[in-house]
Amino acid sequence: MMAFFWQRALLLSLAAAMSVYADMKLDCGTDFVTLVWREGRSRADTSFFRLGNCFPTSFSATEAVFRVDFDDCNFRRIVTGDLLMYTNDLTYSSYPDSDALAFTHPVVCAYERPEDWYPRLYPPIFNTYGFGDLVFHFGLMNADFSGPAESTTFALGSFIPIMASVEQKTHQPLLLFLEECIAATTPELQPGSALYPIITNDGCLVDSLVSRSRFEQRQKSSEIRLSLQAFRFGLGEEVFIHCKLVAWDPNGLDNSKKACHYVTEHGWEQLDNSASRNLCACCESDCKSRRVRSLASGKHGLAQKAVLGPLTITDVNS
Repeated sequence: MMAFFWQRALLLSLAAAMSVYADMKLDCGTDFVTLVWREGRSRADTSFFRLGNCFPTSFSATEAVFRVDFDDCNFRRIVTGDLLMYTNDLTYSSYPDSDALAFTHPVVCAYERPEDWYPRLYPPIFNTYGFGDLVFHFGLMNADFSGPAESTTFALGSFIPIMASVEQKTHQPLLLFLEECIAATTPELQPGSALYPIITNDGCLVDSLVSRSRFEQRQKSSEIRLSLQAFRFGLGEEVFIHCKLVAWDPNGLDNSKKACHYVTEHGWEQLDNSASRNLCACCESDCKSRRVRSLASGKHGLAQKAVLGPLTITDVNS
């Protein structure tokens, strides 16, 4: 496939407009894109750049590099007449107390439409929960999070890989959080049900205080991965994990929108930005949360409740 001349012209005009701030280079491949942003403002943290919902493939003090497929990062595919276009946004979300301003720039790759082109179909691998313009997914994964789990039975002390994600569609990049998770032996929470707290206090992984449970490093802002160490609660019974998923504007974070786990000898650590570990300070007390507001109303985010299970935890020594 060959990119059009006008597409190159568009990229050149964008680069010229941005030259006062940085130098952006875009290479549109056949089914992938390479984008390099060289930052001219020393006060900007290049780790905060996002291409759609993807974190940089690599970054340094002055450069953010993305090497990604069009199937990733929430690229929008548009087919009109003889054109096949992939569009996205390069965004910068500044952290609290930063002098650098948040901004967004369009990223576009255009090609001649192949005669035999047709949309790909992918089988679902998660439970899916639709709400408005967002679609949430929640599921058990294999050990390296590369695919769905092959079994729902886990040995006591082993890790239960869990991943949640949200399809953002045309929304701006969002951060996904597990705000609350509770284990129960019933698919519906009922008065008097025996419960085991996993995540409480608006994103505090309290189970990590007594286990090796932890949040894994994000691969995309629209995903969150949890390695949950199998516990004794509900041992040998069917166990269901009830969670509240929250997709939130990264520019509207406070101590009620966070992902914190406890690391022995280090204390509470924040998943997304070690510089903002103060957001986790309230995990030892009470994190006052704000009411979640709808994206449809132009506010900061949207929440969805989800249930995972049944799964079974067994004691290999019994």
